[in-house]
Amino acid sequence: MKSKRSILGTTILIVWAIVSVWPIWFFATIALRPRVEIITPEPIYWPTFTIETWAKIWDEWPMMKYFFNSMVTVAGSVFICLLLGIPAAYSLARYRYKGREDIGNYILSTKMMAPAVVAIPLFVLFAKFNMLDSIWALMMVYSATNLSIVVWIIRSYMIDIPHEVEDAARTDGASDLRILWEIIIPMCLPGIITAAVIASVFAMNEYFLTLIIGRREAYTMSIALANFKGGSDGIIYNAIALIAFMAFFPILALVISIQNHLSRGLTMGAVKG
Repeated sequence: MKSKRSILGTTILIVWAIVSVWPIWFFATIALRPRVEIITPEPIYWPTFTIETWAKIWDEWPMMKYFFNSMVTVAGSVFICLLLGIPAAYSLARYRYKGREDIGNYILSTKMMAPAVVAIPLFVLFAKFNMLDSIWALMMVYSATNLSIVVWIIRSYMIDIPHEVEDAARTDGASDLRILWEIIIPMCLPGIITAAVIASVFAMNEYFLTLIIGRREAYTMSIALANFKGGSDGIIYNAIALIAFMAFFPILALVISIQNHLSRGLTMGAVKG
């Protein structure tokens, strides 16, 4: 009986793995096929794979610059979110002061605001400081839009940490900063990693504000995708597949490398807070 259950469970996992990997494989194969084969109405049972499209896109478009801009802006914005979000989450979770709940709700409400509301003020602000078309401006924009979700995710994990742990550390003479650095952060590390991954995905997918703030020098992969959706050559499907795969692969590699912490982070802190 146990062997049958084991076989059934293994079969279900294999089928689920195939279903999960299939879109990735589909995008990779589309990126390697000639455009003529992709748009032809006749079925092609033995497709041709070539890197000609990759070389053409690489020569005609500054893809490395777009990729570099995406990686730097995402990494920088996540760093800023964690640098500001961890102390803010610690304050909201562990301290008691007047207006604490109102401040937390205000921080969360910034995520509910439509990007179009702040597009013109951000454009004018960065234009006055001569920061348009710079990755530094994109870092600040991504940080501002994702900071609230980072604060609230980390806060939910810090609430679950027993207060007795901090009381014991204070008895030994530890300061609040030392408690945060040496006790609280290691204990809620899965939650911090989860917040970082979610902020990375949101930053990588940001399109509207990137289009408003950026120009040629600060374009990211999300803008590069839009460049192949029309024009005199029509929709260049293999180029879209290639760029989408390039944008997706770093996040996939990040999730795979920290999957143990991520799985714990997605299940912890889900009840309280």
